[in-house]
Amino acid sequence: MSGNLLITGRPGVGKTTVLRKVADHFGSGAIGFLTEEIREQGKRVGFKVSTLDGREGLLAHVDVSSPYRVGRYGVLVSDFELVAVDPLFRQLNEARLVILDEIGKMELYSKKFVELIFTLLDHPIPLLASITERPHPLADAIKQRPDVELIAVSPSNRNHLPERLVGRLEKMLKV
Repeated sequence: MSGNLLITGRPGVGKTTVLRKVADHFGSGAIGFLTEEIREQGKRVGFKVSTLDGREGLLAHVDVSSPYRVGRYGVLVSDFELVAVDPLFRQLNEARLVILDEIGKMELYSKKFVELIFTLLDHPIPLLASITERPHPLADAIKQRPDVELIAVSPSNRNHLPERLVGRLEKMLKV
């Protein structure tokens, strides 16, 4: 049984909601972050990152000038690293479970995040993360690793998936 569970699926299918429910179940027993849309007047204008212990930062926004771009969004790599990545490296020794939303094109611009992902994949602590479904060389390599279990989120399984993942993770944590 793999200790690296990665969920994937099309945008808007409910990956973040699944991860939020699992994170809520484990409370302070989990470290990591969630990404969420920022909407203004009903239109998506960016993304924020929120750590499970309450820090928030801007990941990307249409009004940001950055050499790192995904579509119309400028990606704030240094803010992402300061708010989410650097603290995870510091918390790793006390962690029981890591939850990350997501291993995606924006996040993978960060060399520190890439280093963190490979550290986590090789670490004995269970990892639950969402990963982009779209082709990306680094994400595709991660999905092909033999120590990764890829789970597709769909409208038919998204409501039951958090409970299933909680059960799997609780078994891993009792070992």
